[in-house]
Amino acid sequence: MNRYERRALLASPTAPAQAAARELADSADWVDPQDADVIIALGGDGYMLQVLHRMLDRRKPAVPVFGMNLGTVGFLMNEWRDHGLDDRLARAKPFQVVPLIATVTAADGRVHHLSAINEVSLLRETRQTAKLEITVNERVVMPELACDGVLVATPAGSTAYNLSAQGPILPLGSNLLALTPISPFRPRRWRGAILTDKARITMRVLDPAKRPVSAVADQHEVREIRELSIGMDRSRELTLLFDPEHALDDRITMEQFIG
Repeated sequence: MNRYERRALLASPTAPAQAAARELADSADWVDPQDADVIIALGGDGYMLQVLHRMLDRRKPAVPVFGMNLGTVGFLMNEWRDHGLDDRLARAKPFQVVPLIATVTAADGRVHHLSAINEVSLLRETRQTAKLEITVNERVVMPELACDGVLVATPAGSTAYNLSAQGPILPLGSNLLALTPISPFRPRRWRGAILTDKARITMRVLDPAKRPVSAVADQHEVREIRELSIGMDRSRELTLLFDPEHALDDRITMEQFIG
């Protein structure tokens, strides 16, 4: 018996994903996501992040997600096929993804808790550069960084915004985080750092009134922040399922050889 017998089908509102959902509609007795053993997600990477965040918000333990790409890049997705789903699920390789949790203190004193599967970014809000103090494990490692922003990326997210910002690609399972500046002005030559995923990273905004900064965790934003503290949230581990020939760790490895 397939261990993923009770399946839920979720699709992005885009036309290709909706058309694919219609093709699969009669292929299984789909159940509500709350009752499922596995979720089939149709869309792109952005939609997969939405589905995963929905899983994080549930009180129940997260169930595995098998995505099929109906978007653009589809780094977190498998190839779209309208047949053979039983066999693909039986052969699928699971990968555990541990999200980041960011505690954000806004300029008005309110505290927000944001989760991220890919990265947490601090970004300047105006023409003024951001000025940030960076602390790792209660030690100030960067008294003042002038930049457009800075981000902390997980291995799963290291090939997304982090890579575009010239950050390092982290192998899945490496237990590392990438701390990557975005257009640093001072110190101009600082290219970031690779840290253990046990590290606690705190970033304090210097002169938040003159140089406002926003915090973005995947697709969630808090504007005009004062301070942000980031760590791993091991209590809410997620599972992605991949076809063996398109496993996420292999994709991350091969990204290092693409020009």
